[in-house]
Amino acid sequence: MDADRLREVHRLATLTRAVDERLWALSRQGRAGFVLTGRGHELAQIATAMSLRVGVDSAWLYYRDLGVALTMGVTPHEVFLGALGKADDPHSGGRQLTAHFSSRALRIGSVSSEVAGHLPHAVGAAYAHRVLGDGGVAVCWFGDGAASEGATHEAMNFAGVHRLPVVFVCENNGLAISVPLSLQMAAPVAARAAGYGMPGLTVDGTDVDRVWAAASDAMDRARAGEGPTLLEVGVPRMLAHSSQDDESYRTDEERAALVAADPLVALRRRLVDEGVLSQDDVDAEIASTAESVRDDAHRALDAPDPTPDRLHRWLYA
Repeated sequence: MDADRLREVHRLATLTRAVDERLWALSRQGRAGFVLTGRGHELAQIATAMSLRVGVDSAWLYYRDLGVALTMGVTPHEVFLGALGKADDPHSGGRQLTAHFSSRALRIGSVSSEVAGHLPHAVGAAYAHRVLGDGGVAVCWFGDGAASEGATHEAMNFAGVHRLPVVFVCENNGLAISVPLSLQMAAPVAARAAGYGMPGLTVDGTDVDRVWAAASDAMDRARAGEGPTLLEVGVPRMLAHSSQDDESYRTDEERAALVAADPLVALRRRLVDEGVLSQDDVDAEIASTAESVRDDAHRALDAPDPTPDRLHRWLYA
């Protein structure tokens, strides 16, 4: 990545972290009912999302993909409206869980709480891109837990058979809620790609240059009609599975090691060392972003709640 792109990654990562931290605080205050955090995933999410053409390609996120959404153009205010269940939430009218985005303008397919439920949707969208001839690529993000679901096998098999323009991005943080990867599978997620007739690549998800290069190559393959790709990006899960998880399956030492290896801190150190940003630039970005995000959260807190007459809208007997 060149200096301008690295600065943009830092801006987006700082924004994602600030929104994440504010969401976590709102959950602890009893205001946001359920929060799923992507802390530690930010660089991988942003670098992969930057390879998309927003409004042309379709994006199929899972519930940790705050960084993807913000990179594509979802605003922090929208995130808070959804997390607080407000009437003006443009993604679900306050009906969905936090970070369950859905945007026709951005071509973000509705996020599914059902683990791996969106992978067949992404493959269907890739098929639609081909039929419509619009040049679009479907990109699908999911966790290592979702890699163990039958829907994932079906989606990847179909994509491979029909050489569809889809990129699968597995954000492997080593835990499916509380189940470690060693008890899920005996081989890397990317190793399965060969069985579906597509390339598979494992990349360090904290290395923003490698992730962006791998995602860009996969997108180029899909656009050229060469079929799907499976990317496995290794990322740390710095917090519990959700705001309702006591994280008793990890020791204090394990949690401390993840915090010490924070990829955002490492990125800032690199940018200062390489002269891309000064420490004053970094500090100013953190402070201004925190203030802006705090204002967005306060505006969302003051926004109107849904009215009772909307209770049965979109529900069917």
